[in-house]
Amino acid sequence: MATIETFPNKYPNRDYEITHVNPEFTSVCPVTGLPDFATITVYYIPDELCIELKSLKYYYLEFRNKGIFFESCVNEILDDLVAVCKPRYMKVAGEFNTRGGIHSLIEAEYAQPME
Repeated sequence: MATIETFPNKYPNRDYEITHVNPEFTSVCPVTGLPDFATITVYYIPDELCIELKSLKYYYLEFRNKGIFFESCVNEILDDLVAVCKPRYMKVAGEFNTRGGIHSLIEAEYAQPME
């Protein structure tokens, strides 16, 4: 799997939201083997680290040939991003293109535990 890189947040004492949108995400349906297309949106409030975009792009490309259900895809992205940048808050939304007459929106959230 591609390494997701980070860089230091210059404003760790301030809450602010970062939004990254990838309208060209692709994966593969594990049942049919056909491609799935989606817009993946990541919203997060950084703590000490921010996500570097070039590495995020290459990370997303790893899903291009991966057989994975929508729900697993969104939750896996959330788990991987939280593990590398340890944000205060993060939400990943996957809006998958209509397939078989059904349009799917999957959202998963993480909130940093209170100390």
